[in-house]
Amino acid sequence: WRSEAPKPGAPRALRVPVPTSFTLQNGLRVLLNERPGLPVVSASLVFRSGSGANPPGKPGLASFTAAMLDQGTPTRSALQIADDVARIGGTLSASSTVDSIQVSIGSLARTFPEMLTILSDVVRRPSFPAAEVDRQRASRLTQLRQQRQDAGAIASVVTAAALYGSSHPYGSAELGTEASNQAITAEDLRSFWASHIVPNDAALVVSGQISAAELRPLVEKAFSDWARVAVPPSRTALSPDSTRGKVLFVDRPGAPQSQIRGVVLGAPRNTPDFEAMQVMNAVFGGLFTSRINLNLREEHGYTYGASSQFVFRRSPGFFVVASGVRTDVTAPALSETVKELARIRDGVTAEELTLAKDAIIRSLPAQFETSGRVTATTSNLFLYGLPLDYYTTAQARYSAVNSAQVTAAARKYLIPDNIFFIVVGDKAKIGSDLEKLRLGTLETWRPDGTREEQR
Repeated sequence: WRSEAPKPGAPRALRVPVPTSFTLQNGLRVLLNERPGLPVVSASLVFRSGSGANPPGKPGLASFTAAMLDQGTPTRSALQIADDVARIGGTLSASSTVDSIQVSIGSLARTFPEMLTILSDVVRRPSFPAAEVDRQRASRLTQLRQQRQDAGAIASVVTAAALYGSSHPYGSAELGTEASNQAITAEDLRSFWASHIVPNDAALVVSGQISAAELRPLVEKAFSDWARVAVPPSRTALSPDSTRGKVLFVDRPGAPQSQIRGVVLGAPRNTPDFEAMQVMNAVFGGLFTSRINLNLREEHGYTYGASSQFVFRRSPGFFVVASGVRTDVTAPALSETVKELARIRDGVTAEELTLAKDAIIRSLPAQFETSGRVTATTSNLFLYGLPLDYYTTAQARYSAVNSAQVTAAARKYLIPDNIFFIVVGDKAKIGSDLEKLRLGTLETWRPDGTREEQR
């Protein structure tokens, strides 16, 4: 019986609940997923302003502001907030992305009203105490210095800067720069909070053992007197100022490995090409059995792993193929990556198409495993303007993707002339090999994402 691999079971329809929704008079939208199984509740207050809303010259401001929200209010110090959350066995965290700031809580259903009160306090009344601002600044500066020693982090910084340019809010790392973090003041933080942490550009997403009848009075008590504020226009619609270079090199003398990236602008999250792009990426680099991993790892032994993804945002994100390879095979690995990027434009096999679609469809239920996962999944519906019943038809949309659509997506987005490559490694050992590939203009960049010279 071991001579044949087990056959997959028959596909089952994905059935997911559609969130219920109501809106307070101040514009705060509430999305609820009732999950009566376990007596727990997860919630996130999601704002559609992240690092994409950073003002010119102040990268990292949104991230810094998010980090300060739970660091003190007029009635609670940072330690008191932590103690109050711990006392009721809850969780509280604040985070940011390029498109959002989120403050999330979790607790037992019976203590959720108290957790919601704490959430309201930290979001609506942060005090930005000087000592905590300085402590957070020191922590962020330490993280930035540590990132300069991480080749993968360096590649990410250079990717953003080269793809979007320094004037675009997507062009800087989430943490910002050392200079910006040193210059940001408590008043800067307070101003960003007052302009962007507002109810009429936010949603409270709740998942767990609580009904709409129970939730509504709690939300009204915590947030109904929160005043609306006009939200500044987004800066993410600016045209990216991408590099004209084809190979961007960051020198790391003595590095035993090289980080290589292939990067090109993509599409916004609400693109109608989304499903075809995801299937195409699964074939190219989204699975262990994808083409790029089978080539660089299994066939040639250049790396422990290679992968790719489309990064989706409200404004166009990007496609990136990435790997860490041995220094001595950097040029051959880059050459094989170029070949695979060209080959995917020629189409995919029926077997590859089936495997990619099955992998995506069968992973959809994982997005609804826990109350926390359901909250995160529902938050994305709000952030990217997707319909509340989006996931009820997701399985059918992926099933309908055909090979012609996948090929069309590859040819539309993976245009060879638009792709550039990033290499972080030992220039003395691999610089001449890269030049022999004749991929185009070779530029030297610094770890902080600034260009040094061009050849």
